[in-house]
Amino acid sequence: MLMVVRREEDGSLRRFTHLGTGNYHHRTAKLYTDFGMITADPVIGVDVHNVFMQLTSVGRGIELRRLLQSPFTLLPTMLELIAFEAAEARAGRPARIIARMNALTDVGVMYALYEASRAGVKIDLIVRGVCCLRPGVKGLSDNIRVRSIVGRFLEHSRVFWFHHGGEEKLYLASADWMVRNLHKRVEVGFPIRDPALQARVITEGLQAYLDDNRQSWKMKSDGSYVTVKRNGAEPFRAQQSLLERLGVPGRAPKAGDSLRRRKSDRKKRKKDKRKG
Repeated sequence: MLMVVRREEDGSLRRFTHLGTGNYHHRTAKLYTDFGMITADPVIGVDVHNVFMQLTSVGRGIELRRLLQSPFTLLPTMLELIAFEAAEARAGRPARIIARMNALTDVGVMYALYEASRAGVKIDLIVRGVCCLRPGVKGLSDNIRVRSIVGRFLEHSRVFWFHHGGEEKLYLASADWMVRNLHKRVEVGFPIRDPALQARVITEGLQAYLDDNRQSWKMKSDGSYVTVKRNGAEPFRAQQSLLERLGVPGRAPKAGDSLRRRKSDRKKRKKDKRKG
């Protein structure tokens, strides 16, 4: 989180806030994919102000109006949203969950997803690293698919989308669905409410990764991974699509690019240190 407070000409104070799924580090910014939102929404501004006040004082947890905060409201809200989809499926209504994160290890979340799958909820999980959930187990997780994207950049965004009876709830967060993030750290999740921003996050941050058929790995029920087959579809890389959307020139990324870039950065740092 980042907050800037400006005094306006009429003497009032206005808060500008930035909320992101990653951290503020110049080196990882070149290697990681993340989402960030800048807003002057006064309600979010007050929430961010209150979180900062909580962190710099000995006060108790405070009630936030828009933000979700761990270890207080983030996990309960996620579980409620998953349970809502399960109830919708049991009632014969459309129900869907798409979630993207670095790792999935929290037992409570996994049990909730299993229950939702058994109820008939279609669930797509884009998990870059460790995933303790077993997809595709008959009678338990038939409706859950797990995939991982491995490419030039380290996937770092946390995106949680719920159909929610057609009202579509979309959250970004600094937290993965892990014990340490949900129970042992102060983390923040924030809603994306603007329709245009919602469409962009869903298209660029979720659907593109479900469509990837060149750098995508599908997790099997035994924990092993296999490459996603094209089945006659045009080749599509989510990360290359991101570069093209941003107008970044150059060749398509190749295997080993990230390693070569890290070695180059290390050489440059050593060179700069010698100069210093």
